[in-house]
Amino acid sequence: MNDPIDITPLLDPEIATALTRLKMGFDTLTRESLPKVREFMANIPPLPLTDKVERTDHQVPDRPGVSVRVHRPKNATGKLPCIYWMHGGGLVVGSNSGDDLRFDRWCVELNCMGASVEYGLAPESPYPGPLEDCYAGLRWLHENADELGVNADCVGIGGSSAGAGLAAGLGLLVRDRDEFAVAFQALIYPMIDDRQITTSSQWNDPVWPPQANRFGWDSYLGGLSGDDVPYYAAAARATDLRGLAPTFICVGALDGFADEDIEYATRLRHAGVASELHVYPGAPHGFDALMPNTAVAKRAKQEMEVWLHSQLGR
Repeated sequence: MNDPIDITPLLDPEIATALTRLKMGFDTLTRESLPKVREFMANIPPLPLTDKVERTDHQVPDRPGVSVRVHRPKNATGKLPCIYWMHGGGLVVGSNSGDDLRFDRWCVELNCMGASVEYGLAPESPYPGPLEDCYAGLRWLHENADELGVNADCVGIGGSSAGAGLAAGLGLLVRDRDEFAVAFQALIYPMIDDRQITTSSQWNDPVWPPQANRFGWDSYLGGLSGDDVPYYAAAARATDLRGLAPTFICVGALDGFADEDIEYATRLRHAGVASELHVYPGAPHGFDALMPNTAVAKRAKQEMEVWLHSQLGR
């Protein structure tokens, strides 16, 4: 593999400016620094929410510490389609409260419900713990659909970054266990390949660089490596993608995950899965969440919401 290119000159000018203000990066993420990173993220003041959405937390039976936050538009009647979401954070940080703002908008604009799972974080909870947490939460949602006002025939899954990687693994797990179905899967720059063998995986992404990615994967996989890593843990390792739900994938062209995500979208199409791929020039990892006021971030959000609307209305 050739030496990695310097992607800094290729950044979208708006994003480059925003990055200088953010000073955001995980280049020093280690087991020793992890507690401080978690504390810092937990203390970020939440953005204000509207009063148009009701939010309730539910504990998942038989999964200690695992809960699902259910979002529903106030004054909504009848059963609504639902988006079941997994938060990002490299498998080692984050909380489902970070999805409150997302569903504050989506529940109203898309006339749907949202459900965001609080799964265990690595390294304290390595694979398969977090994935089984997500599966248990989704099963609970299906089992309680009538009580919650959810249309069980239209429950899609999704996530961003590590959450999208969990969603991709969850889609494969749901397909193979065949207990219930998902209607679609929305994957925002999914973290799906632990091998870091692509060209883009070596780029010094200003938000999630290679060393942070290695730490996240090592924390999640524990002692698993090589051929012992199952495709439920790293969806890019799956060789059979047939039978998966319609899929949306978006990723920044300068994201370290760009190559693995583009390849996954291609293989989904080859497997007969209805799929849609968007690649945004000049954009690194997390651009839509960290630089939401840039033109490219606004376009990405709009295009994803158009796709979600089409799936929720099926």
